[in-house]
Amino acid sequence: MKNLHQLLDNGYTKIKFKLSKTQHLLIEAKINNVVGNFILDTGASTSCVGFESIDYFKLETSHSKTKASGAGGTNMDTLISKKNILKIGKFKFQKFDLVVFNMSHVNEALIQHKAKPVHGIIGADVLLEGKAIIDYYNGCFYLKKI
Repeated sequence: MKNLHQLLDNGYTKIKFKLSKTQHLLIEAKINNVVGNFILDTGASTSCVGFESIDYFKLETSHSKTKASGAGGTNMDTLISKKNILKIGKFKFQKFDLVVFNMSHVNEALIQHKAKPVHGIIGADVLLEGKAIIDYYNGCFYLKKI
Protein backbone atom coordinates (compact mmCIF):
# COMPACT_ATOMS: atom_id res chain seq x y z
CA MET A 1 0.00 0.00 0.00
CA LYS A 2 1.17 3.55 -0.75
CA ASN A 3 2.07 5.80 2.14
CA LEU A 4 -0.22 8.68 3.09
CA HIS A 5 1.89 11.29 1.28
CA GLN A 6 1.70 9.35 -1.99
CA LEU A 7 -2.06 8.87 -1.65
CA LEU A 8 -2.67 12.57 -1.05
CA ASP A 9 0.00 13.94 -3.41
CA ASN A 10 -2.35 14.88 -6.26
CA GLY A 11 -5.02 16.88 -4.48
CA TYR A 12 -3.43 18.00 -1.23
CA THR A 13 -0.59 20.23 -0.11
CA LYS A 14 1.69 18.97 2.66
CA ILE A 15 2.54 21.33 5.53
CA LYS A 16 5.05 20.54 8.27
CA PHE A 17 4.39 21.32 11.90
CA LYS A 18 6.63 21.38 14.95
CA LEU A 19 5.71 20.16 18.39
CA SER A 20 6.17 22.77 21.11
CA LYS A 21 7.40 22.04 24.63
CA THR A 22 3.72 22.15 25.61
CA GLN A 23 2.81 19.54 22.98
CA HIS A 24 1.00 22.10 20.79
CA LEU A 25 1.27 21.83 17.02
CA LEU A 26 3.11 24.91 15.72
CA ILE A 27 2.93 26.16 12.15
CA GLU A 28 3.93 29.18 10.12
CA ALA A 29 1.26 30.94 8.13
CA LYS A 30 0.96 34.24 6.30
CA ILE A 31 -1.83 36.71 6.86
CA ASN A 32 -1.89 39.55 4.33
CA ASN A 33 1.57 38.42 3.21
CA VAL A 34 3.09 38.71 6.71
CA VAL A 35 4.57 35.56 8.32
CA GLY A 36 3.37 34.59 11.77
CA ASN A 37 3.59 31.71 14.24
CA PHE A 38 0.40 29.85 15.08
CA ILE A 39 -0.94 26.96 17.09
CA LEU A 40 -2.85 24.48 14.94
CA ASP A 41 -5.85 23.72 17.15
CA THR A 42 -8.56 21.25 16.15
CA GLY A 43 -10.55 22.33 19.22
CA ALA A 44 -10.71 26.01 18.28
CA SER A 45 -13.82 26.69 16.21
CA THR A 46 -12.48 29.88 14.63
CA SER A 47 -9.01 31.09 13.70
CA CYS A 48 -7.86 34.10 15.66
CA VAL A 49 -5.01 36.45 16.45
CA GLY A 50 -4.21 38.61 19.45
CA PHE A 51 -4.96 42.33 19.73
CA GLU A 52 -1.22 43.02 19.61
CA SER A 53 -1.09 41.54 16.07
CA ILE A 54 -3.54 43.99 14.46
CA ASP A 55 -0.83 46.31 13.09
CA TYR A 56 1.63 43.46 12.46
CA PHE A 57 -0.76 41.70 10.05
CA LYS A 58 -2.20 44.96 8.65
CA LEU A 59 -5.69 44.06 9.82
CA GLU A 60 -8.74 46.24 9.48
CA THR A 61 -11.03 45.50 12.39
CA SER A 62 -14.55 46.28 13.42
CA HIS A 63 -16.61 45.77 16.54
CA SER A 64 -18.02 42.31 17.20
CA LYS A 65 -20.82 41.26 19.55
CA THR A 66 -19.29 37.78 19.74
CA LYS A 67 -17.61 36.82 23.00
CA ALA A 68 -14.63 34.47 22.93
CA SER A 69 -14.05 31.60 25.30
CA GLY A 70 -11.53 28.84 25.54
CA ALA A 71 -8.92 27.34 27.78
CA GLY A 72 -8.08 29.96 30.36
CA GLY A 73 -10.74 32.53 29.54
CA THR A 74 -14.43 33.14 29.00
CA ASN A 75 -16.68 36.01 27.94
CA MET A 76 -13.77 37.89 26.31
CA ASP A 77 -14.42 40.87 24.04
CA THR A 78 -13.52 40.42 20.39
CA LEU A 79 -13.06 42.32 17.17
CA ILE A 80 -13.58 40.92 13.69
CA SER A 81 -11.25 41.36 10.74
CA LYS A 82 -12.78 40.51 7.37
CA LYS A 83 -11.46 39.81 3.89
CA ASN A 84 -7.87 38.91 4.75
CA ILE A 85 -5.62 36.58 2.77
CA LEU A 86 -4.41 33.49 4.63
CA LYS A 87 -1.65 31.35 3.17
CA ILE A 88 -0.45 28.10 4.74
CA GLY A 89 2.06 26.31 2.56
CA LYS A 90 0.52 26.33 -0.92
CA PHE A 91 -2.99 26.57 0.52
CA LYS A 92 -4.43 30.06 -0.02
CA PHE A 93 -7.65 31.26 1.51
CA GLN A 94 -9.09 34.47 -0.01
CA LYS A 95 -11.49 36.74 1.90
CA PHE A 96 -10.59 35.12 5.20
CA ASP A 97 -12.26 36.38 8.38
CA LEU A 98 -10.40 36.38 11.70
CA VAL A 99 -11.45 36.91 15.28
CA VAL A 100 -9.18 39.24 17.24
CA PHE A 101 -9.07 38.94 21.02
CA ASN A 102 -6.79 39.12 24.03
CA MET A 103 -4.44 36.14 23.72
CA SER A 104 -2.21 37.15 26.62
CA HIS A 105 -3.40 34.20 28.75
CA VAL A 106 -2.40 31.79 25.95
CA ASN A 107 1.05 33.31 25.52
CA GLU A 108 1.65 33.62 29.27
CA ALA A 109 0.98 29.89 29.64
CA LEU A 110 3.38 29.12 26.77
CA ILE A 111 6.11 31.32 28.25
CA GLN A 112 5.69 29.71 31.69
CA HIS A 113 6.52 26.39 30.05
CA LYS A 114 9.51 27.93 28.26
CA ALA A 115 7.74 27.78 24.89
CA LYS A 116 7.68 30.66 22.41
CA PRO A 117 4.58 32.89 22.20
CA VAL A 118 2.40 32.78 19.09
CA HIS A 119 0.56 35.35 17.01
CA GLY A 120 -2.61 33.33 16.85
CA ILE A 121 -4.48 30.09 16.45
CA ILE A 122 -5.49 28.31 13.26
CA GLY A 123 -8.75 26.57 14.03
CA ALA A 124 -11.39 24.23 12.69
CA ASP A 125 -12.69 26.82 10.21
CA VAL A 126 -9.49 26.40 8.16
CA LEU A 127 -9.20 22.67 8.83
CA LEU A 128 -12.75 22.02 7.64
CA GLU A 129 -12.50 24.28 4.59
CA GLY A 130 -9.19 22.68 3.65
CA LYS A 131 -10.47 19.13 4.26
CA ALA A 132 -7.50 18.69 6.59
CA ILE A 133 -5.79 15.40 7.35
CA ILE A 134 -3.34 15.47 10.25
CA ASP A 135 -0.41 13.04 10.25
CA TYR A 136 0.92 13.23 13.81
CA TYR A 137 3.46 10.47 13.25
CA ASN A 138 5.24 12.31 10.43
CA GLY A 139 4.78 15.82 11.85
CA CYS A 140 2.69 17.22 9.03
CA PHE A 141 -0.83 17.89 7.90
CA TYR A 142 -2.47 18.16 4.53
CA LEU A 143 -4.91 20.69 3.12
CA LYS A 144 -6.88 20.19 -0.07
CA LYS A 145 -5.61 22.42 -2.86
CA ILE A 146 -8.16 25.02 -3.87
